[in-house]
Amino acid sequence: MARKRISMRKIKEVLRLRFEVGLTYDAIGHSCNIGHTTVGECLRRAKAAGLTWPLPEDMDDASLERLLYPPPPGPAINRPMPDWEYVHKERKKKGVTLFLLWQEYKETYPDGYEYSWFCRNYKEWSGTIDVAMRFNHKAGEKLFVDYAGHTIPIIDKTTGEIQQVQIFVATLGTSNYTYAEATWTQSLPDWIGSHTRAFTFLGGVPEIIVPDNLKTGVDKSCKYEPDLNPTYQDMAFHYRCAVIPARIRSPKDKAKVETGVKTVEQWILARLRNMTFFTLTDLNKTIRKLLEDLNNRSFQKMSGTRRSLFEELDRPALKPLPFEPYTYAEWKKARPHIDYHIEAHGFYYSVPYQLAKKEVEVRITQHTVEIFYKGKRVASHQRSYNLSKRYSTAREHMPTCHQKYLDWTPDRISKWASKTGGATAQTINIVMKTRAHPQQGFRTCMGIMSLGKEYGQERLEAACSRALTIGSPSYKSIQAILKKGLDRLPLQKEVHQTSFIHHANIRGPEYYHITKGENNHVDSPDH
Repeated sequence: MARKRISMRKIKEVLRLRFEVGLTYDAIGHSCNIGHTTVGECLRRAKAAGLTWPLPEDMDDASLERLLYPPPPGPAINRPMPDWEYVHKERKKKGVTLFLLWQEYKETYPDGYEYSWFCRNYKEWSGTIDVAMRFNHKAGEKLFVDYAGHTIPIIDKTTGEIQQVQIFVATLGTSNYTYAEATWTQSLPDWIGSHTRAFTFLGGVPEIIVPDNLKTGVDKSCKYEPDLNPTYQDMAFHYRCAVIPARIRSPKDKAKVETGVKTVEQWILARLRNMTFFTLTDLNKTIRKLLEDLNNRSFQKMSGTRRSLFEELDRPALKPLPFEPYTYAEWKKARPHIDYHIEAHGFYYSVPYQLAKKEVEVRITQHTVEIFYKGKRVASHQRSYNLSKRYSTAREHMPTCHQKYLDWTPDRISKWASKTGGATAQTINIVMKTRAHPQQGFRTCMGIMSLGKEYGQERLEAACSRALTIGSPSYKSIQAILKKGLDRLPLQKEVHQTSFIHHANIRGPEYYHITKGENNHVDSPDH
């Protein structure tokens, strides 16, 4: 039976978690949301293809897929499947082994599957009927993370406003060594920041992070295949660890962190109930002092403390911290417009023009914007915050001749606009001429032309004529004229020619007043 082929991104993660992190097949399967047999199949294909980790830098997803999944040599053989229920019942009988059952299966079906496949698939099938698991935590293996149910109020001294802050809790599986801190929210930046500070507190990194199915860290909650937030997965890659979310409605998966949360609520938060805090810093200083007391407190039913067990067992097994802490990055999917730019937080960044209208992934940090196509970085820009310069265009991304760029050229757009009228064509030409590169005006031009579909070509021509007259040939101005119906009124009756400020650079804001009983202020920055 053919297996469902998984994405190249997951295959890369399987290789990394196996050869860099050293996880077992089961742990890798949980982290990547695939069965352990699929993990084994990926690793066998990688070995057969002669792949090593890390992969060559110039290997893209298409090359990797060709190596791992070459065309089949011939039609697949339709082999009979074993009766797993019969195998399971027979195996419970004294002296009956899987090898014996496989021999009987082969006697009945000489063309059936071989022994290794038989064992592997029986183990996978039997795992679906075992509803309980016992957890034996290895030293330094798992860090359980979650938020406490209780919150702490912080009072703004200036306004008196009260904000309830969240309490992040992390507990190591072996020693129960605990970390806690307060954050303003449970948002993704706070969630990632709490992890990085927890690793610093521990002085190392565990093999596996076990979060609850929190929406912040898990995009799609599913009992068996939760999808991680890309930023969370990116952080795990940086720290060379794996993230295996707890299954929903499975308290045994997260018993450690629930116990840790309860302990923090009883031994720390309860002691803060009658205290008043005015800053997050002061609250976290107090939590840190109480946290030291908690980790140094003796166990009731065994000798030692959380700290002593941590120093003896967990600390030596933790991985060293990377040289630099993780830099927070947002991930999003985008499709470059016909001007081969993608949008990120109101600014536009170029990609190679061949990628126009193709789906790419965008990684956004405080200082950089990186664009990836099929797992390979194709563009990198310094992140822009200058509102007067919204476009960042790399010269090497531009087409050598516009015919290669989906046939969209300044001349074609101008001819298209001229079909509506001379004023529309003049407006479009002004927009493109006021850009460093004409292609940077394509998006604005397309927006102006789209107004013709909504309001009609005749009204668009009239609106463009009015915008030219008042010195504001921009998308926002034309849109405002059409919305207010000013294209249908005589210009001299409601527009004072001296009431607008005309800028030579159309990318800046322009202002004009429209009198219709009273003066209205219209803000018309270029789109």
